[in-house]
Amino acid sequence: MKTDHNKSIESLKELIDSKNLIPNVSVDCTIFGFHDNILKVLLLKYHDLNLYSLPGGFVFIDEDLRAAAERVLYERTHLKGLFLEQFHTFGRVNRTENNVHKTLINNKGLDVPMDHWILQRFITVGYCSLIDFSLADTFPDAFNESCAWFEVNKLPEMAFDHDRIIAEGLNHLRKNIDTQIAASNLLPEKFTMKDLQCLYETILGEKLRRNNFQRKILSTNSLERMEKLYDGSANKAPYLYRFIKN
Repeated sequence: MKTDHNKSIESLKELIDSKNLIPNVSVDCTIFGFHDNILKVLLLKYHDLNLYSLPGGFVFIDEDLRAAAERVLYERTHLKGLFLEQFHTFGRVNRTENNVHKTLINNKGLDVPMDHWILQRFITVGYCSLIDFSLADTFPDAFNESCAWFEVNKLPEMAFDHDRIIAEGLNHLRKNIDTQIAASNLLPEKFTMKDLQCLYETILGEKLRRNNFQRKILSTNSLERMEKLYDGSANKAPYLYRFIKN
């Protein structure tokens, strides 16, 4: 049976030798999940490096950008039909100065010309995805030894400029939270008003007045009230809600 080390070397060789990829362009996905009132982001850890990155990848010559992002998303979660939105293009000259690919190539003892596209500057297109944490499994690949969720405000050491990409993704989420897209993709199908308020407070980073929040949300006419949630406690049972599908 091949070791993970050998698989990693073979996958890296295939990537370097590939003629079917667009040089200097990539996609990176900020995959957000909400769990125990904590907003989390899915990160990968590189083999033999104490660095983490967003799930990302290169774009095939005959592949749309969005299709590339959808492929990356599926490879990490095995979920299809998820919310996915392009939110920013990252093209600072120095964004790939700490080139992880160069370090990996050196660690594997591979001989790659310095003018090879994989060692050059990259422009990446950021995509934001929101998933119900309870539905997602995670899957590493030959380059990564783990694939795990981290709190957005407690990130490990990141490769490239991926900490900036996460910050921009979170800013995009905050700006668009009132579109119902955020909540409807991060929460289970049925939820209480308290669950929804906790999600808003976590994303926005601020406390909201319960009555004002409930009045504002109900005025949007985007929720359907369901049965009450009876959990056996002495407290008054809250109603469950779900978003009305357009």
